[in-house]
Amino acid sequence: MSISAKKDREPVNLRGRAYESFTRSLLADEIRPGQFISQRELVDITELPLGAIRELIPRLEAEGLVKTVPQRGMQVAHVDLNLIRDAFQFRLFLEREAVAVFAQDAADSVLKTLLDSHEHIVAACEEAEANGGIQPELVHEAQEIDWAMHVTIIDSLGNAIIADAYRVNMIKIRLIKQSKTTLNTTVLVPTMREHLAVINAIMTRDPDRARAAMDAHIRSAWDRAIQL
Repeated sequence: MSISAKKDREPVNLRGRAYESFTRSLLADEIRPGQFISQRELVDITELPLGAIRELIPRLEAEGLVKTVPQRGMQVAHVDLNLIRDAFQFRLFLEREAVAVFAQDAADSVLKTLLDSHEHIVAACEEAEANGGIQPELVHEAQEIDWAMHVTIIDSLGNAIIADAYRVNMIKIRLIKQSKTTLNTTVLVPTMREHLAVINAIMTRDPDRARAAMDAHIRSAWDRAIQL
């Protein structure tokens, strides 16, 4: 690669690193929803130069992750009823149709993997409940299984535009869950059972049944977010 080509790539790499660092800090609760934050603070958090942060901000604004408030500066997306409604409605529209396609096209091996992982986590949680309670590491494992199923369904479409839009929306969904409906011991097993209902509907290869099961699951999560 020529020296000029390397120089052209450096700003792009810095912008990408700044974005990844920002979203990682946001999801780790190091940057809080609704928080006002300065460019200098973002430099400290991301450990990247001010130029990269200045180039990052338009992307964050376009994705709705920050907004500029006159006289006050940048504000991180605030979790409120409007964000909950918008994020879950968008998710519902995407996943309801994606799962209908997935039900017809997914390989049997993929479905078996999804089924096995969910049956395993439900059994492990039920055993833990009977022996003193579900520990944080099991909650974390369940959360990873939860996200993985939804991402698998979306990614199976092979559509980069949908995948990118879904990724941004899932950052907002995860913010909502962190402040409203984190997958805790109360909702863990019911949520995993909703997933099993979706997987079993997919395994019938009936797109309408898969769509209905996904609709019920997302509306249930939406209701939990609103109630809290």
